[in-house]
Amino acid sequence: MPPTHDELRLAQTGWTQNWRERLRELAESIRVVLHEDLTSLERDSKPLRHGAGDLTYAIDEGTELVAARWMARLAATEPLSLFTEDHGWKHVSDSGSGFDHGGPRIVLDPIDGTRNLMLDLRSAWTEIAWCAAGPSEPRSTEVAASLLAELPGERAASFRVLEAGPQGPATLELRRVDDGALIERRDLVADPDDDQLEHRVLSFFRYEPRWRPLIASIEAAFFERVESHEGVDPRHCFDDQYISNAGQLALLAMGQYRFVCDLRAFLATRQGKAAVTSKPYDLAGAVHLARAAGCVVEAPDGTALDFPLDATTPVSYVGYANERIAQRLRPHLAHALAAAL
Repeated sequence: MPPTHDELRLAQTGWTQNWRERLRELAESIRVVLHEDLTSLERDSKPLRHGAGDLTYAIDEGTELVAARWMARLAATEPLSLFTEDHGWKHVSDSGSGFDHGGPRIVLDPIDGTRNLMLDLRSAWTEIAWCAAGPSEPRSTEVAASLLAELPGERAASFRVLEAGPQGPATLELRRVDDGALIERRDLVADPDDDQLEHRVLSFFRYEPRWRPLIASIEAAFFERVESHEGVDPRHCFDDQYISNAGQLALLAMGQYRFVCDLRAFLATRQGKAAVTSKPYDLAGAVHLARAAGCVVEAPDGTALDFPLDATTPVSYVGYANERIAQRLRPHLAHALAAAL
């Protein structure tokens, strides 16, 4: 659902060029320290502890220090609240220890896609969601600006930065790994009339082995209907198991993905079983960015996606590359879910 005029006005309050530059500085500092600290598979992939939201690996340590130092520098002049998956919410202000300090509330996932990056399989992403000042923990609907900065593997020569503010289109930058220099910059806007499904990725994410059979049965029913009702040959619809919600939604915004569906929390809730699911910090900035680019991101049952920005709430979502694709595919997903449940 697009924000109202009043919501846009509120979002602009406090969103300045200074904050945009600060978030980009934070993301770049994380990329640089990772580029310098990547050492070996044995060291980087060592689990250290379970943080506020997920396992913390050795590869994560340096990025948490970068975030702590960045926050400490700003604390001298700026009240703010910062969330990281290792430590949860932290607040700096003269008015106390809560959210009601008049500064922004920022959600940071320093490495979304840790398992990809530490094994040098593919890129991870730094994901940042910026919310205007407020008296309490924000919700996903309050995100007003977002930044997704690619953390490339060891052999990459360039990386991408996707950004969206409270108004205007999302943007895509391509930059050099060695010095961060800009190669290309363009608006990132989905074509509302492009409903091509064949020769693109339509992915049901199947992370945990015990949930794969059920998700695969829903996927099979979905594609049977897509073939019979839409005339699409499923043999020409590609799959991609990218262990990064930011990466999934970045690719949706850039057009490589046409559809991505993460059903884990949706199914676990209805069956009363445990599952490893997406968390709010995995999605907060990426959902905002994808929507700013013209994608549709909603709950699997077609309702609005709205969740608290905390460390524990399980979240499912489905993303469509644009509204036209959503209108084509939404009924087939609903039918497949109803048949399975």
